[in-house]
Amino acid sequence: MSFDFEDFTKSYISNLINTLKGISKKELKQLWIVVEGARNNGKTIHLIGNGGSAGTPSHSAGDWSKELALKTISHMDNLSSLTAWANDTDYDNIFVGQLSTFLQQGDVVIGYSGSGNSSNVINGINYANSKDCKTVGITGNYKQMGGGKLAQIADIAIIVPSSSMERIEDVQLIINHIIKEAVKSNNGL
Repeated sequence: MSFDFEDFTKSYISNLINTLKGISKKELKQLWIVVEGARNNGKTIHLIGNGGSAGTPSHSAGDWSKELALKTISHMDNLSSLTAWANDTDYDNIFVGQLSTFLQQGDVVIGYSGSGNSSNVINGINYANSKDCKTVGITGNYKQMGGGKLAQIADIAIIVPSSSMERIEDVQLIINHIIKEAVKSNNGL
């Protein structure tokens, strides 16, 4: 067997560490400020994403609502609504449909897309922009696309400096944990 698991593991971890070191602290701080503002002003944070980039919002909605007393909705978790919008309109409308029901002016919408080109996430962020909400894109450099369309339309774009979807998805959750821990530390929670 020519595969060396130990070398593979060392390489993966090394790559992940380098990716983490390359994250923009400026954009991380901007996200933290937006989350603090939403929490302090009673606004809701809406999380949208697909695939692995849907798992992080689901996880984070639980963390942020429980540990931060922050109104947080993961729009991937209401399967009846998500599939109704997909079936009755188009999959590209699943987040716009839900946001049209729940979004209030001044809320925050965070879109997760490894490539930055998921049509339903792009549509959701565009909708939020049109409703005077703060928008954030957490994306990556998948296939060297520099965060895709999401990075261009979000108020704040955090682009994970990796072309590996696995590293991008790893870091999306780490980013959310950084923000959660920063809010907790800042507020003595």
